[in-house]
Amino acid sequence: MTQLMVKNKPNEACLTITPEKDIRNSSDPDIAGSYNAMQRAGQAAIDLAIQTNAAIVTTVDGKIVGSQLLSRLNSAN
Repeated sequence: MTQLMVKNKPNEACLTITPEKDIRNSSDPDIAGSYNAMQRAGQAAIDLAIQTNAAIVTTVDGKIVGSQLLSRLNSAN
């Protein structure tokens, strides 16, 4: 399962979050703030994959659920 992923436009299937499970709603400010840190880390991984012509592989419970090959052409979007 290989999909072409455009930079800054993740697969919508990965974005299903219920309000009660959203860490941004945590009463702990460190937990709530970690969401943005994870977003920055994910973007850094995407940038590195583009620079090195590598793929990003996503796993859930040890099973591969997605693989995106990123290209320099998509980085302009």
